[in-house]
Amino acid sequence: MRNQEIADIFDLLSKLMDIHGENSFKTKTYSTAAYRIEKLPAPLESMEPAAMSAVQGIGDAVGKKIQEILATGKLALLETYLDKTPPGVVEMLSIKGIGPKKIAVLWKELGAESIGELEYACNENRLITLKGFGAKTQESILKSIAFMRNHMGFYLWAEAEAFALQIRAQLQQDYPQQRIEFTGEYRRQIPALASVAFVTDLDETQLRKAFEHDPDTTFETEGQTLFVSVPNAPALHFYRSTAADFYTTLFTTTAAPAFAEAFSANYIFPAHPENEADIFSYNALQYIEPALRETAAILETAGAHQLPQLIQPGEIKGIIHSHSTWSDGVHTLEQMATAARDKGYEYLVISDHSQAAFYANGLTPERIVLQHAEIDTLNEKLAPFRIFKSIEADILHDGSLDYTPEVLASFDLVIASVHSNLKMNEEKAMQRLLAAIANPYTTILGHPTGRLLLSREGYPVDHQRLIDACVAHNVVIEINAHPRRLDLDWSWIPYALEKGAILSIDPDAHSMEGMDLVKYGVYAAQKGGLTAARNLSSMSQASFEAFLSQQKKYA
Repeated sequence: MRNQEIADIFDLLSKLMDIHGENSFKTKTYSTAAYRIEKLPAPLESMEPAAMSAVQGIGDAVGKKIQEILATGKLALLETYLDKTPPGVVEMLSIKGIGPKKIAVLWKELGAESIGELEYACNENRLITLKGFGAKTQESILKSIAFMRNHMGFYLWAEAEAFALQIRAQLQQDYPQQRIEFTGEYRRQIPALASVAFVTDLDETQLRKAFEHDPDTTFETEGQTLFVSVPNAPALHFYRSTAADFYTTLFTTTAAPAFAEAFSANYIFPAHPENEADIFSYNALQYIEPALRETAAILETAGAHQLPQLIQPGEIKGIIHSHSTWSDGVHTLEQMATAARDKGYEYLVISDHSQAAFYANGLTPERIVLQHAEIDTLNEKLAPFRIFKSIEADILHDGSLDYTPEVLASFDLVIASVHSNLKMNEEKAMQRLLAAIANPYTTILGHPTGRLLLSREGYPVDHQRLIDACVAHNVVIEINAHPRRLDLDWSWIPYALEKGAILSIDPDAHSMEGMDLVKYGVYAAQKGGLTAARNLSSMSQASFEAFLSQQKKYA
């Protein structure tokens, strides 16, 4: 084993001990040993134990641990600390700018147990309330995480979007007579993807020339496909096609495997179609939007000409689920309302955090009264635009909501969400969620599984039982539009629609700019076949008011 590997073991041990608040003298011993081992000119494995222990900064105790590492390949003491430290907390050590002591605060006081959870907390402005942190530290952490994520291999669709659009725009500018279109997972709007793919009639020389300005870019050719690796960016795949077969290639590379296999088995391609619509009409199929081209079943629906008119970003009429400076939002209530109005929305549902979310400055009953008074004043000032009084009420460990029935009754609607004690088995998770769904004051079930894409799986749930319960109790199911959530997952939307559920695409906006995230929720919802008619946030203000009135009667 190389000296550097041994040094890394002691360095990690020192940091983990620091996170757990161990004696600083002990942690210093191991960090010093790591430094000394890294600088040794001779390999430790070639040294006698006595010589090893005689090295300044090592000594007998560390020397014995080195011998243990050389004999077994690991260190028992380190394994002990790894066992009692969440893997995500260990991963935080790779974030530039925060050391073990700050990580301990983030873990033990904020509850962040992964880089994704920490990133989400930064985006929700939660770190600035912690001792030893501030806006600059929060911004620095976000930048460090973004840099790290560029090396993970997978990207959120929303993260890949700007890069994808830039590449296409540059190629279209350089070669205006040539064709280049998105394809693959990006075109199907997969929430997290490994690459961005294109179909083009550009030749390989032209494509390589487009990237020659970056000497670190690498290329690989496989048949008619050029793979391009650009540093700190999603991988690029270019499927090269002749002009005559362009749309056949676009069709085949867009399709998910199940869709492609079913099409090949049951349908045929016309010779040299002029567009994709020709391929569908040639087979007496209704045109299938790229986002829906996942399964064989969608072809049957297209054959019966029963495909839905998918919801569009412009069909969102109101911003449901937003936060202000009353809890952990960046902007004031008036700023949020004015921004929503100026963006063309008819109403804003302000749903700051409830009192259990102390880390997010959750509202006490006394502060709720004050917020509602401000809302009343603003509604007079901004009419006909309207702010609806809501709360994102924490679902507590037993499934109850975070206020008394009297307080809950003071809101126009209640979004019930789980934010704490996320490590549940399915039985506990379902017991907790079903109790909250059955609460007569619950209007919307917020981000139903608590997942954070590429960071956290979310608690295990029986999706069918959850959806069935929401339908039975007239509870709307949220499609949280934050690109890291997109929860409810699109794959469960068809079942929800079949059972008669109402869904709601909500941005979970913590700033004025956060409202724009709603489009990512729309893109995810399109994959599940959602229509505006079944989306709560597509209701006009008048229809929304009528819906809430009906919900109040039910409660």
